[in-house]
Amino acid sequence: MKEFYRLVEIMDILRGENGCPWDKKQTLETLKPTFLEEVYETIEAMDIGGEELKGELGDVLLHIVFQAKICKEKGEFDIEDVARGICEKLIRRHPHIFSDVVANTSEEVAENWEKIKREEKLHKDRKSVLDGIPKILPPLLKAEKIQKKASSCGFDWDNPNDVFKKVEEEMEEVREAVKENDRNHIEEEIGDLLFAITNYARHMNIDASEALRKCNEKFERRFRYVEERCDMKNSTLDEMDNLWNEAKKIEKITQKNKVNKN
Repeated sequence: MKEFYRLVEIMDILRGENGCPWDKKQTLETLKPTFLEEVYETIEAMDIGGEELKGELGDVLLHIVFQAKICKEKGEFDIEDVARGICEKLIRRHPHIFSDVVANTSEEVAENWEKIKREEKLHKDRKSVLDGIPKILPPLLKAEKIQKKASSCGFDWDNPNDVFKKVEEEMEEVREAVKENDRNHIEEEIGDLLFAITNYARHMNIDASEALRKCNEKFERRFRYVEERCDMKNSTLDEMDNLWNEAKKIEKITQKNKVNKN
């Protein structure tokens, strides 16, 4: 842990009397945007691994040490308190490892985790199982979290087929709202449809946020292919669509070749 404590010492210097003006100026509030950016960059690097991921994990670790230093200056806690807290939590929430509780499946582990969590001091005052879900979560991720929490109480569909029927029902309600030409109603029904699709993805053991992220990357990749091969301002939609289909074919061939190599 020599290098970790070296990082803590560097942060002490940067925030010290003769430290960096920028670092000394930062607060928890000013660090929020850059911290969120670093987390997203780390998620992207997780697909790459290696040096890229190592660098991004370092940036996230810097933020943790940075924020702990600010809190230490305020007399709240320091980085050792942070480490101690998470160590104690891990031991407390894994009684099947550190005690005599039996949990042989991941489902049993998750059930115990939630039970122990509800008994902890920080969570005792929560009146709803939905309490504690961060308000700042991106909407799609929050929908997934809400659905999982509700499901943990037995409030859930029995099988994916019923959920898919709900998706179809919500799609029909979107059509009806469009016929009414009521913007607020259309917005509401599209929201219901997105929620239902997210729920269906969960029942199919698909991470909806990850699925959408991959879809975004796929669209961006194909759009760039089109963009590089035609004049977007003067080309017809048919010309652009032909290039789009060409990009799709190339991707399928590339994927097939990867499978054959493996």
